[in-house]
Amino acid sequence: MRPVTKPKASIFAAGVCAGLALLAPARAAAQSKLDPSVTYNYGENETPRSAAMGGALRAMGTGTSALLLNPAALPGARLYHVEAIAQVTPETDRQVYGGAVVDSVTSRLAGAFSFMGGWADRAGIDRTFLDMRLGLAYPITDRFMVGITGRYFKLSQSGLGPFGLSSVSGGLLDSAATTTSPPGRLAIVNNLTLDIGLVAKPTDNIYIAAVGQNLTYPKNGLMPTIVGGGLGYAGDTFSIEADGLADLNSWDKPTVRVGAGAEYLVVGVVPIRAGYRFDQGAKLNTLSLGTGYIGSFFSIEATVKRTLSNPGATTMIFSVAYFLESSGLTKSTTSTTEVAQ
Repeated sequence: MRPVTKPKASIFAAGVCAGLALLAPARAAAQSKLDPSVTYNYGENETPRSAAMGGALRAMGTGTSALLLNPAALPGARLYHVEAIAQVTPETDRQVYGGAVVDSVTSRLAGAFSFMGGWADRAGIDRTFLDMRLGLAYPITDRFMVGITGRYFKLSQSGLGPFGLSSVSGGLLDSAATTTSPPGRLAIVNNLTLDIGLVAKPTDNIYIAAVGQNLTYPKNGLMPTIVGGGLGYAGDTFSIEADGLADLNSWDKPTVRVGAGAEYLVVGVVPIRAGYRFDQGAKLNTLSLGTGYIGSFFSIEATVKRTLSNPGATTMIFSVAYFLESSGLTKSTTSTTEVAQ
């Protein structure tokens, strides 16, 4: 009888698997076990207010929240804020720091600028990113506002995934720097894009919004093109909103994200906020709770949100803002100034 021999294809496959195992560095074992959407948060940044409301502030967001979610909401409150923001997720080692300036007082054309940067999963793929935005909005009437935001986003990877230094998990190598150790990397994402939105107020208390985000269609989950809107009610001390979004790029088919949140202002200065978000693509539910102090000259706010999953992630968002409009250094285009909730 002839001896049994192994097919050459099987030997080749085994060799490839063994080679990949050797390429995978020890640090990859510490890579985040959470869903990638939790690790990079779809490339989105948040304020304590927007996070506490389950991300549902595309209709009633003011200040920095409007710049990040729907620029058309910028004229919704007459303000001139300078704000510092920090976001921390210990389980994914995601940290974001930055600030924003929002002015809807000195001109009828409201403007805002933000600069944020940070990192995620430093023990694994080790990604760093930079996010810069410039937003403009104009109230066509007191009940109809439009806005646009230009955004620059850059993301680079320094670590290695489970397949080592490969195009799959090693980031983009710089062919001009392949002799360096470790090899140089190119940015995975280095794009300019824009958001366009509108907000309508049928009554003094009802807000309706529509918005498109990352409309240049970058075709990646780090800058997904999103279309959707929100419906909100705002009273003197209580407000509530629900938003619905269609994410076109993060998954193999369009998915839905739905968020809702409520806010109650205690004695005019202490907001109590709670929210919920459902993410169809990641199949995640997230609860959030926030509070703070909003005075005449400054605010201090904080929010904690938690994904209801195993393993889960807890994100903490903090901000400190100074209200320049209250200092008398700015001149309003109107005789009255509204205070943002």
